[in-house]
Amino acid sequence: MRVVIALGGNALVRKNEPFNTETHDINSHLAIKSISKIIENNEIVITHGNGPQVGEEFFRNVFTIGKVFTMSLDYLNAQTQGWIGYLLEKHIRNETTKKVATLVTLVRIDPNDEAFLEPTKFIGRFFDENEMKEYSLKYGWKFKKDSNRGYRVVVPSPKPKEILNKDAILNLIENGFVVVALGGGGIPVVLEHDKYIRGVEAVIDKDLASSLLAIEINADLFMILTEVEKVYLNYNKENQKALDVINVNQLEKYYYEGHFPEGSMGPKVLAAMNFVKATKRKAIITSLDKALDGFYEKTGTIVIP
Repeated sequence: MRVVIALGGNALVRKNEPFNTETHDINSHLAIKSISKIIENNEIVITHGNGPQVGEEFFRNVFTIGKVFTMSLDYLNAQTQGWIGYLLEKHIRNETTKKVATLVTLVRIDPNDEAFLEPTKFIGRFFDENEMKEYSLKYGWKFKKDSNRGYRVVVPSPKPKEILNKDAILNLIENGFVVVALGGGGIPVVLEHDKYIRGVEAVIDKDLASSLLAIEINADLFMILTEVEKVYLNYNKENQKALDVINVNQLEKYYYEGHFPEGSMGPKVLAAMNFVKATKRKAIITSLDKALDGFYEKTGTIVIP
């Protein structure tokens, strides 16, 4: 089978863990170990998020102004794609017999996307209210409250329109390579005069971009691996209900009723729906540690046509 596997943020660093290279190395190893049997026996493209990582690089740039040269957000997207891809590729090579290629990936977006008027994508660490007010005034950053843990910087998150490297990805998987691609949703770019590529300061949602890639390369299955085993209605409430096998039309009804918050499960559900509606094939949302069971449809939320 040709499978696109989207790794969630918990694949690299978890809540309350130290944010350092050792944590990322250990967690990326565990992540690849959990999907190694799927990798070994199928055509695989692995994508991943970069919200915390690109945020750290963003703050490093700002807080060292005048000491080192600064880079815009599109450069930082490229940078984090590189080093996260390196970690994942290293462990795929260690845990499987497959050939691997990591590909820095460009994604075309619409320069007139409404996301530029209303930034929503969280990046980086949490700040308290006083820090939020200070940095808003000092740097002009936009903040939003993220759950009850504090405030985070938000940046535009335009919709992905086209994966510019899809032909290279197809060529690689057809020649037996596992491909690590589309890190952090890819580098957002616009095409001016249908030719000239210009990078844009934004962060594309990883799940929506992964869904588009899965459609464009004609994947048989799209898997989103996250922190929870299944998608739930009324999550964390007394009347919480797990969704097992669900028709895409019914899931869409729940989505537009507002059951899945935009900051967490919303984009994952939308990405799964997009893939299933476009291909008439299945998408699976489950936890990273249940990936193999999810692949064999023993657990997870299985979205069907």
